[in-house]
Amino acid sequence: MPYQTLTVSEDHRVAVITFNRPEKRNAISMSLIGELMEALDHLAKSDVRVVIITGAGKSFCAGMDLEELKSLTGRSREESQRDSETMARLFRGVYDFPKPLIAAVNGSAIAGGCGIATLCDFTLASTEAKFGYTEVRIGFLPAIVSTFLLRQIGEKHARDLLMTGRIISAEEAARIGLINEVLSPERLIPRAHELAAELIENSPASLAATKQLLNSFAVDDLNADIQAAVDANADIRTTADFREGVTSFLEKRKPVWKS
Repeated sequence: MPYQTLTVSEDHRVAVITFNRPEKRNAISMSLIGELMEALDHLAKSDVRVVIITGAGKSFCAGMDLEELKSLTGRSREESQRDSETMARLFRGVYDFPKPLIAAVNGSAIAGGCGIATLCDFTLASTEAKFGYTEVRIGFLPAIVSTFLLRQIGEKHARDLLMTGRIISAEEAARIGLINEVLSPERLIPRAHELAAELIENSPASLAATKQLLNSFAVDDLNADIQAAVDANADIRTTADFREGVTSFLEKRKPVWKS
């Protein structure tokens, strides 16, 4: 199946999804969101047992595409709501994927890219990888991912990352429990395949049931939290700070907050 923004390869019951926009640092576009969801849906129904997600070039996924970002300030509240619902479906699709998902983070994983990387069951990172939720720097809100992040690393670490917008190293990400392993760049993909081989030795029915059970523990709270986050995500896009933040970012100047 041909894709424009990513590639998918399969070998020995392991599939590798590679974000393939290296000239854009594999930034998130609506096309990439659609193709990633399509690829995951196809692989969920296939005989593939484990899926690895990585990025082409020097980045894993560096947040929102600039062309997409430009268009956000002109959208209505209803359009923003639909955009937020689409992003929520993407994150939920990664989180609820029925087979083991391994992120092999080869470079920067920022904002939504950080969300994709850390919602996988296992997150392996190169020593060159960086992680961060930078939304507050442009008057935006890391709403949807926050619902998952609180459960992953606890409130203090989540507040630190989400409120400062700072970028952290792979080593710090491992220390706070955001990722599993840090590896040299040349060991990243081989280690991802080693882990995939270990997982394939386990019962596929048991793996699927384990994932389903773990996800079921918080499903009611998560559903409510995600809906609240989608609404908050759409609301923030109607503010003057959001318009100024995006404009200043695109103009490469310091924002002048108006609120």
